[in-house]
Amino acid sequence: MRMSDDNPNNHGRTDNADIPTHLDLIPPTLRVVIELGGSAHISEITEAIINTYPNGEELAEIRYSNKPKRSVFRHRIGWACSMAKGFGWLENPSRAMYLITTEGSNILRLPESEVSELICKHNREYRRQHNKTGSKQNIDSVGQIVDVSQVPSGQSPMMKTPTPKVLVIEDDADESDNSNDQEYDWKDQLLARLHELSPEGFEKFVIYLLRRYGLQLQHVGGPGDEGIDAIGTAPLSPVLSSRVAVQVKRYAPQGKTIGRETVALFQRDAQMKGAERAILVTLGGFSQAARKAAISAAPTVDLINGDRLADLIRDDGDSGVRLQPMVDRDWFSKFD
Repeated sequence: MRMSDDNPNNHGRTDNADIPTHLDLIPPTLRVVIELGGSAHISEITEAIINTYPNGEELAEIRYSNKPKRSVFRHRIGWACSMAKGFGWLENPSRAMYLITTEGSNILRLPESEVSELICKHNREYRRQHNKTGSKQNIDSVGQIVDVSQVPSGQSPMMKTPTPKVLVIEDDADESDNSNDQEYDWKDQLLARLHELSPEGFEKFVIYLLRRYGLQLQHVGGPGDEGIDAIGTAPLSPVLSSRVAVQVKRYAPQGKTIGRETVALFQRDAQMKGAERAILVTLGGFSQAARKAAISAAPTVDLINGDRLADLIRDDGDSGVRLQPMVDRDWFSKFD
């Protein structure tokens, strides 16, 4: 069933009827995000759809007649991401990054005809709200909906971005002498919460976090993963990148320490996949022998233990942990 792509702004409209509409592209968009591990950058989503959609490469070459540098197909993929976000099927925690929601995953379990009906229903609701409020919306270069008018209080909640649930790090100014205790208190809370995730869920979170730091990864975990949970590229400079393999171990924060044998085996598996660098992540720690093995053979393995993982999550600032401001009263005494 081909879905109509007409909407108040005529996003993605051309005279070429062979190009799928942005509504047609919502299911493959959700599918790609799931296949990439539940999270993906818009560029990863776009390239994956172009590579897997029938005649995707040819479709990507079709341009707008009035904008010859803009690909119609790429633009519609971006619009599909934004619409899926508006429907509550994707989250958009930061610019150009998307996460699949539980509802988004469940949608793909339905028969194709039901999915099409749901998309058309949500699209009609969006158009109805758009006509009712007269809001002006455009789409930017990465497929993000950009409101250029004040959103009325009566706008449909369907089109609102969900507020992320975060672990708030509380800093008490009256207990500044216990700063080290406070730091490890929030880290303990965070690592305990991560350990509650399923092994696959923890893998997906780590891949999401590494993507936030610029890596482009494909989730390959599960039976037959040959010791590799994700494979992809890590940017070294604006013109250079390195093939990287990732392994994730959801060991208890205060439990098993990863030893030399695990690191050496991972290096062998990563090398067989053609990786030039490797990353091993755990909630626990690494033995001294493991740290030595990580740099004594190729590929070199970057070891991320629970403490460093917590720091990366905190420094990212948008991955489940938020710092609260703290006032250092004594610092101001120097001005008296």
